[in-house]
Amino acid sequence: MFRDLFREAYAAMRHNRRRTALTMLGMAWGIATVVMLLAYGDGFGQACANIFANFGTKLVIVVPGRTSMQAGGQKSGILIRFTQEDVETLTTNLPQITHITPEVSKEASIQYDTRVFTWTVTGNYPNVIDVRALKLGQGRFYNAEDEIQRARVAVIGSEAREKLFSGRNALGERIRVNGLSFEVIGVLRAKMQEGNDDINRVVYLPFSTMADLKDTHYLDSIWFTYQTPEYERLEQAVRSILAVPHKFNQTDRQAVRVFNLMMQVHQFEIITLGLKILMGFIGTLTLGIGGVGLMNIMLVSVTQRTREIGVQKALGAQRRYILLQFLAEALTITFIGGVLGVVLAYAVALSVGRLTLYSAFAKNGEAGDIRLIIAPGTLVASTLILGAVGLISGMVPAFRASRLDPIEALRHE
Repeated sequence: MFRDLFREAYAAMRHNRRRTALTMLGMAWGIATVVMLLAYGDGFGQACANIFANFGTKLVIVVPGRTSMQAGGQKSGILIRFTQEDVETLTTNLPQITHITPEVSKEASIQYDTRVFTWTVTGNYPNVIDVRALKLGQGRFYNAEDEIQRARVAVIGSEAREKLFSGRNALGERIRVNGLSFEVIGVLRAKMQEGNDDINRVVYLPFSTMADLKDTHYLDSIWFTYQTPEYERLEQAVRSILAVPHKFNQTDRQAVRVFNLMMQVHQFEIITLGLKILMGFIGTLTLGIGGVGLMNIMLVSVTQRTREIGVQKALGAQRRYILLQFLAEALTITFIGGVLGVVLAYAVALSVGRLTLYSAFAKNGEAGDIRLIIAPGTLVASTLILGAVGLISGMVPAFRASRLDPIEALRHE
């Protein structure tokens, strides 16, 4: 029976080729719009993920401040100062921590040959490469042995290499930091850089060696990465742990400032979800317009074939057969239009390539631009929307055809 149904549907479509082609075009454009808008939403989400991955997602930065509340018999306004003991305290009391490093930094004079610049020099443990999601372009990063020996070695950013060495090989060369000689052992890959941010000009030194340039007893900040889905509780946990040795109120946000990048990631995830819902809604409306066109065409087909329907009913055709006959024609048009629409969406996605987003105001920000990503989930969602629209658009004319009175249908002119 299904073979006969689709044979008759194909014959009806061939009989009205132009009308069928225009209807398919409307459905193809509708499904292509749905796929591309959902792909844009996925691409926006991936661009945001790439931007945060540039700096590290599960990353917490702890910065000392001044108390704003009285606690432990002390007045407010007391300066909080971190030491390496605080690093050990956090490591001991927060098992979620995967990597942790203190940071001490300063602006220093960097010199190679006759070229002199003032850039940020920072001292960290060797695991800062994992904490700050740094990528090596050349050479190696300093290790535990360099830390123990207080080796005068340095890892420089990509822009620092360009300005100091003009593209020449920097490995093995010696630079002077505030007059002290350091060997360049590594060059980092370029990171996304907004405006005048000097992230690609930073010079990284072993934490122990940094003591030659600045007193490292007191820390500027503590950085750590973690592994837990309950990231919302980390901020309060950090304050609770540090409140005891530093004698401040654990609810005092000014005493210790905690920056958790996952909070921003979560906010952008909500924005991305909202954008996807909006894009899907707009695409569904566009596809719905194509569905209305399909319904109108099928209603015209029912009107034109009224006598044919009357003959079929007079010969014993059941209402179910008439209904399935017109529904099969509508679904066939929907299916073919859907396939053409998906092909069109892929062609547009491949031809468009990269849509400028983050690179408009950030150097090396190409990874933060939007690319139309047609994911399997997008195709599944689009197929479900297409099927629903095609089914609804085809059922109304099919019901009308199946309920025609055979006698009135035979009299129809």
